[in-house]
Order: sequence, then C-alpha cells, then structure tokens
Amino acid sequence: MCRHLAYLGPPISLAQLVVAPSHGLYEQSWAPRLQTHGVVNADGFGLGWYPGGDEEPARYRRAIPIWADPNLPELTRAIRSTAVLAAVRSATPGTGQEETACAPFRSGRLLFSHNGAIPDWANLPADLGPAADLAQADLLTLEARSDSALLWALICSRLRRGDLPETALAAVVRDVAAVRPTARLNLLLTDGATIVAVRHGDTLWYRTAAESVIVASEPDDRDPDAWHEVPDQSLLSADPAGGVRTRSISSLTPLTPHTSSPSSTTLESAV
Repeated sequence: MCRHLAYLGPPISLAQLVVAPSHGLYEQSWAPRLQTHGVVNADGFGLGWYPGGDEEPARYRRAIPIWADPNLPELTRAIRSTAVLAAVRSATPGTGQEETACAPFRSGRLLFSHNGAIPDWANLPADLGPAADLAQADLLTLEARSDSALLWALICSRLRRGDLPETALAAVVRDVAAVRPTARLNLLLTDGATIVAVRHGDTLWYRTAAESVIVASEPDDRDPDAWHEVPDQSLLSADPAGGVRTRSISSLTPLTPHTSSPSSTTLESAV
C-alpha cells in the first residue's frame, strides 16, 4: 500500500504541498490514518513536477523513507510548480526495492502513481490473455519489477491505441479486477493540466480552493470541511477551471483498438 497526491493550480512550493501541512503526505508516510493495509510507507518516495517551459516533467525519487532524506526540506522549499504528483511507498511483497520502483512513473508529459497491490502480479499478463495487449518488449523494458510498473505498461498500451485517459484507467482496472478480485487499484494520472484518478479498494479524497484542486489518498488537516470523499469503484477527473467530476468505473467503455478521438491526439503523442 502507499499514499499519494496530485495537485493542479497556482504555483506552489513542494514543501507547502508535501512537507509542511499537518498530516500531509510527509506525515502520512509514518502515521497514515485511513490506510487499511500496512502501517508505514517506508519503502521509498517520489516527487514529480512540471518546470516552466519544459515539455517533460521532472522527478526526484529515492528508495529510502521520505523522512530519512536530509536534502528533502531544502529541495522542496526551492521548487515551485503548477502541477505536482507525489507518493510515498509501501512495497508489494515480491517487488523491487530500487528507486525506479517508486512513483511517479513517467511517459512524455504524463505522470502516474498506483496506491494498492496486485497479488501474484508476475503472472498477471498471462492471466489477462488478449486483454493485456503487451508485446514481449513491453514486459522486458518495464521500468521496475513491480505491480505498479506493470499497470503503467498496461495503461500506456491503451493510450497508444487511442483510449482516452479515463477509459484507459477504467478498462485496466476492470480487466485486472476480473482476474485478481482482491487487487487494490487506486490510480493517479496527470499531464500537468488535468488529473484522472480511480478509487478501487482504498480511500480517495479531493479538495478544491482558489482555482486549485488536490486529489489525495487521505486529507491533510487544512480546512477539514473542504475535503470530499470519492465513492469506491469511481473514476474522478479534475482541472482547476472545470472542477471535479466523478463517475462509476462501469460507466466508462474503452475505445476499440482502431478507434481514435480528436481529443486523444495529444495523449497519444505523449506516451
């Protein structure tokens, strides 16, 4: 299990978002309140943000507990961004312990995080059968030996085929849940302009304020009444201008492999 968050809005320092808030992501690494599997997230952490003018988001990932990094306070105080994805990790048994196993995962302008676990994940591609739609090269070039990296490969495959982010995430969650009913599949995806998230098997919350939105595994202590819980088995899409929308996962249908959409062009070129 893990804890993660995504932010969109006016420029903010990573310290204000991750480290400073009471019961923020930093504190959730050792004292989560709503985490039902595991009691500590000490197997690494990652920060992803969008530098001004850069096409590709930047990342800082470590395979140590977030509280054990002496450089983190100064780093997060110095970096500001309008879009951030951050996570602290509790590793699924049998997965790698290296930095590359820590979210956020990246492809083009996309950042991705998985909060949860998939039992017997190494056999998942075989059990998914045609639904996996992964070439051998996809499996051999996974960024890390982990269930999260495998999920990211499955999602990227659908995005390249033309699925929109919402339908790609919903389809992968439905496919995986069909063969791994006990899998926990809370997902976060951002391109720096929008956030798409799934709640499947763990908690998910969001808060909007001052043309900004935060989506997180659990609330921090800032303005507690402003946080809203996302229902289980739901997909959330959000942007600061258009607000937040939640829908049932079952209501989203993936595009066929040969179907394209005008709004998916940018996404396809990013993965």
